[in-house]
Parts: sequence; C-alpha cells; structure tokens
Amino acid sequence: MIYFQKGLDAEPEVFMDPNALSADGTVAIALVGISKDNRYVAYSRNEAGSDWQELHVMEIATKQELPDLLKWVKFSGASWWKDGFFYSRYPEPASGSELSGDNKNHSVYYHKLGTNQGEDKLIYRDFENPNIYHFGTVTEDEKYFILYKQPGTDGFATYYKDLEKDGPFVELFGGYENKSTVVQHTGGKFLVHTDIDAPNYRLISVDPKKPAKENWTDVIPESDNFLEGVNTGGMKLFASYLEKATNRIYQYDYDGTNKKAIELPGLGTAGGFGGREDENLLFYSFSSFVYPPTIFKYDVPTGESSVFYKTELTFDPADFEEKQVTYKSKDGTDVTMFIVHKKGLELNGQNPTFLYAYGGFNISMTPYFSTSRIVLLENGGVFALPNLRGGGEYGEEWHKAGMLLNKQNVFDDFIAAGEYLIAQGYTSKEKLAISGGSNGGLLVGACMTQRPDLFAVAFPAVGVLDMLRYHRFTVGKGWIPEYGCADSSEVDFKNLLAYSPLHNLKPGTEYPATMITTGDHDDRVVPAHSFKFAAELQKDQAGDKPVIIRIETDAGHGAGKPTSKIIDEQADMWSFFFMNTDSPVKYLKK
Repeated sequence: MIYFQKGLDAEPEVFMDPNALSADGTVAIALVGISKDNRYVAYSRNEAGSDWQELHVMEIATKQELPDLLKWVKFSGASWWKDGFFYSRYPEPASGSELSGDNKNHSVYYHKLGTNQGEDKLIYRDFENPNIYHFGTVTEDEKYFILYKQPGTDGFATYYKDLEKDGPFVELFGGYENKSTVVQHTGGKFLVHTDIDAPNYRLISVDPKKPAKENWTDVIPESDNFLEGVNTGGMKLFASYLEKATNRIYQYDYDGTNKKAIELPGLGTAGGFGGREDENLLFYSFSSFVYPPTIFKYDVPTGESSVFYKTELTFDPADFEEKQVTYKSKDGTDVTMFIVHKKGLELNGQNPTFLYAYGGFNISMTPYFSTSRIVLLENGGVFALPNLRGGGEYGEEWHKAGMLLNKQNVFDDFIAAGEYLIAQGYTSKEKLAISGGSNGGLLVGACMTQRPDLFAVAFPAVGVLDMLRYHRFTVGKGWIPEYGCADSSEVDFKNLLAYSPLHNLKPGTEYPATMITTGDHDDRVVPAHSFKFAAELQKDQAGDKPVIIRIETDAGHGAGKPTSKIIDEQADMWSFFFMNTDSPVKYLKK
C-alpha cells in the first residue's frame, strides 16, 4: 500500500491500495513518475507477478483516475515533460506468447495526457538492432532527453536530445563497454557518473559542445572505494560509496568542493538524498541486519538529520549481533561475509545456518533487515551473506572477476563461504542450507551439483538453471553480456556447459534436500528452468532426501507478490529448512 501525507506533521493517509484492485491481492502497483507541477502521478500496475505493466495516471490532490491507459510496457518509468511523459514499451506480442515469447523492439514513446495510446509519438527505436533495450529520462531543467541504449544487463551507450530545439539524438558515450549515467545538467554541462577509466567509478563534467575525452573534468575523482551512485538535491551532490559493502554518504557542491560526510546511525545500507534543486529538505532511509528500515529527513543548509518514520517491532533487534569477516576463496582471493546470530551463540558446529548470496550483474549485497529471518535467529540459527565476485561491492573489477569465463569464481567463493562457516564452528554439513534467487538460483544450482556433499538443504528460487537455452525466452538474451551465449561460440558453449545446473546433475548422487520455487507467471526467468531441473533432480537423487518443487500460482519472478503469498512461502521454506537440518523449532512468534 502507498501512503501520503500533507506536510511533515499530518497523519499519513492511504493514497493507493492495490488490495482493492483484485480479490486475491495479485495486483502490484508502483509510482513511476510525478509531473513537475506535482499535479499528476503515473503509476504502473502488474498482474499475477508478470513483468508486463500497464501505466495509469492519477490526479494527486483528488485521487481521481484519468482515462489514460498504456499497455505492453516493460522496464520503464515515466519521465514527465510539458503535458505528458516519455516511457518505454514493446509492440503488442502475438496472442499466447505473452509469458514466454522473445521480446523485441523495445522503444521510447511520448504520451500526451488525455490521448489514446495509439496516438503516442515514437521517439526512438533501433530498427536494425531489435534486441536493444531503450530507456530515457528528462533532465531537471527540462532542456534535454537522455537516452540509454543497452544490449543487455551490462554496458550501455548514452545519447542526448535537445528538447527545446527538437534536435536529433547525439551520441555522448558510444559503445557498450562502459556505463555512463547523466546525473544532472547544470551550467551547460552534464554531470556524469561513469566507469570509463575508473573501475570504481567517478563523477565527471562533460560539455556537450566539446564532448571529447580530453575535455572532461573530474568533479569527484575515482577513489579506493566503489562510488555506487550520485544524487542531487538542494543544489548539492550526494555521493554514495560502498566501503566493505556498507554505505558511506558524502555531500559536495556541484564543482566537487566542500566535501562533508553524512553521519549515519551505523554501518548498514542507506539510500535516498534525491530531490529538486529548490528543495532544502531531503529524505533518506537506513537499515542493517539488526536496524529496521527507518526514514530520516535531512536539512541541507544545516546538515542535520532527524527521524521521520521508524518501523515498530514486536521483538528486540538488540538481542542479535552482526559482524563482518574475511575468508579465502579457492584461488586465495579475500572475500567478505556478513554473519548474524543471537548474542552469546556457542560455536559448537550445531547451529542451523542459512547461507544466502547472489553473485552477479554488478548487484551489491549490503546489510538489510528481514522480519522473516527472525524465525531463524530466534531459534538459534545463523544467517550468512557473502559478497561474492560478480557483484558490485568492490567496483567493476570485482564484477568482471565473476562474469563470463570467470563465472566459476562465484561458485568457488560461495563454496568457500560454506567451508569457512563449518571450519569456524558456526555449523556443520548436516546443518548448512544454501539459498538464492534468479541469478542466485543459478548459484545454488551450480554449487549443489559441484559439491553435493557440503550442504544439507538447497533453495534454488526462480533460478536460471538451463544455461544453454536461457537466451531463447522473453528477456533472457539481455543476460548474454553477463553469461555468454552457447549459440555464439564454442568457448561460451563449453564454459556454460561446465556449470549449467541442469546439465551437471548425475544419476545416483545424493544431493541436498531441495525445495525449488518458481511462479507460473514468471516471464523473466521462465518456470521451464525450474520444471526441468526438478524433474531431472528427482530422477537422479539417491537416498531419501526430499526433492520438491513449489509452484506459486498467479505469481512471477518475485516483485509484487502479495504479503499472504510471501507468508505462505516463508512458512513452507522455514519448515523445510528446520526439518532437513534436524533442528527442532523451539518457539515461533506470530
């Protein structure tokens, strides 16, 4: 549900309730763009967990729904300009292919309020390269439209269009090797967050009239820590760094001077600090494994923070402790890992342990709070989250060390994490479970086939499990920059075959007790991955450890899943975990 309030001190009111949109709660909504005059908001509506979206428009003050309806939208916001907004969509798919067909011709359109979608103006489509994704945004001063052309999940080209002159699209950063995002346009120059010649990223100033590299100016130079992003608000820059996978936030002037550290409540994950140039009050959130999500307001002129909204809990996070350790992977690489458990835990090797990770797509795994995890911690369990190669915690080099032909490093890092937990007395092979979703489902599938002896339980969720065919369905081809493609080269084929979970199951092997989870409307990682893996694993499993598949109906890859379905799934998962680690649950709190 989405709430709003008028001013800082008013009581929050319900703004949008997705539960009223369907009887079973399977409609999800998200706000995707607010008009500059704050009169209208565009919001997305997803049904049954599908990535397909409908865009709707509502008048904020009256909560009145406008007749505007935009269909066949995927991976898009709404960037307002004048009396409408830019958005991205696909052509209408053929009937029957909506959830598994190969999506092509992702294009940018402009929609004028009060008109039918058929009247929307096509702004950009690459007719020669139908597999390219296109995204765009309008600069705050409304002078430029910034276009990003992206062949997949890694690397993109950046273009700009002069909106005042209705000019052509002009290349600002070409090729698909790097990632350069326009943060702000000020003083006739673009401020750009980029990894060009800076694997830990930097912020540069680029004059569109003189865009050559020799004319770039460093605003925030590259440092030893990963600059994960830069926001603007109140005429200031807010740079978010990751230091050992926890956030540090610094405020700068637009020219990179007057650096000032923002004091956070502790070591954890912070996000926000975005706003318009005329706003002096910004907001940010902070959380950690033992610090529930809390929203703070930040006064730009004074630099003071204060609590705006705090989550109320029925348990005391102070009963638990979090730590960060460093262990050696197979090749000697140092890998960091967060560990959370009850205070005073005895390291006797008998603690049920839940090892979770992702390891890919430049995505950083940082501390986050989870109420469902309390079931584990209150019953003497251990939660562990390693920062595997392939993620973004330590910059682009860390990412590259776990992608394409280096993907095996990710699995080695995860296996080494399990071995470390056992060696340090946290748990044993009989008490250790591994879990991950999507690319993390691939991680679990690969590790349980490579080291079936090391884990008691495995939870591959909505996993990419057939690495030879993943690119043939829906948006799977977008992952080729991360994985490679079996159809493109013998080298890629052999590399993918070497770790593809489906193709590395062996008859007569005793695999961990396994609960595979998927959704019947998953049109990102189609459920066929999980279906085939479950069938083959059940056929090959030796011994009596159970292998089951849990298929949620009217659900997709995970986003937008209603709370009721999440509770049911978590109850099944923790029951399976405790049963198969021979760990009786002492008590549960409702």
